[in-house]
Amino acid sequence: LVFYQACLLTYMTTPHLIALDWGTSNLRASLLDHDGSIMETRSAPGGVMAVKDHQFSAALLSLCDDWINQFACPLIASGMVGSRQGWKEAPYLDCPASLLQAAQALISVEVTPQRSLHIVPGLRSEDRSGAFDVMRGEETQIWGAGMAPHSCCALPGTHSKWAWTGSHGQVQGFATYMTGELYGLLTKHGILGRLMVFGHARPGDFEAGVRRGLSGYTQASHILFAARTAGLMGAVSPEGLPDYLSGMLIGIEIAGAKIDLDAAMLQSGVTLIGDDELCDRYSLALEISGLSSRRGAADATTSGLWQISRAAGLVASSV
Repeated sequence: LVFYQACLLTYMTTPHLIALDWGTSNLRASLLDHDGSIMETRSAPGGVMAVKDHQFSAALLSLCDDWINQFACPLIASGMVGSRQGWKEAPYLDCPASLLQAAQALISVEVTPQRSLHIVPGLRSEDRSGAFDVMRGEETQIWGAGMAPHSCCALPGTHSKWAWTGSHGQVQGFATYMTGELYGLLTKHGILGRLMVFGHARPGDFEAGVRRGLSGYTQASHILFAARTAGLMGAVSPEGLPDYLSGMLIGIEIAGAKIDLDAAMLQSGVTLIGDDELCDRYSLALEISGLSSRRGAADATTSGLWQISRAAGLVASSV
């Protein structure tokens, strides 16, 4: 009995997986135990765009070579590391796509002569017009967020994603909205930012912007100019203009997303996955639009990587 208890303790305290969230700007590594719980996390500004001369192995080893040398556990990654600009391109899976299909389509790259890294494929979706949409990394978050069948989620960010699931939790389809990138371009490189004073939260102006975006989304390029005229006419203060523009862009996004989503699916609310501050803004905007929201499970990426590793047979079931 003592021997068994000792073996069980060793099993439970030994790392079973190194999970990597490797995006465009950052690399986040997590050491996971026997049931996928996080034992330790590290991060570095070593995203795909920061890696010089394709030295991905060196970038990874500089962050966690001690883990790799000390623990004989598998490594798995999702995100832009599997893009054409990344370590090795992982082909896109066509939607609808399940977690099991992703687990069966992992690609591998050599980290050291003894260790390999498994990379999760991205997803590809085609809309009614025949235009393609792609994601890398968000699919892992969706599967790790505890999404219910026949539900929808939003992942706010530079390129916000809206996705919906099928009867077995597969990603049925998705759409991308360049809301965050547009905000950055308009405020930093366009005339709309000239009157703005940043660093001041103005919830009332944000709400007014959301309502303007929701009602005028079909004339988006016209109503966005109100972020300038509202300042010129004194309707919105310089300190409130950044939030006003943010609200308009998010309102336009939500109004557009609602067109692609089934009304019955929306009745159950929208699951928000991602940065807390951004999710708070989207939660308020969704409420203004008449939709409820909930937060996806914390550490959705890590949870998704653990589930994919289980499905791929990289890690065994818990004892």
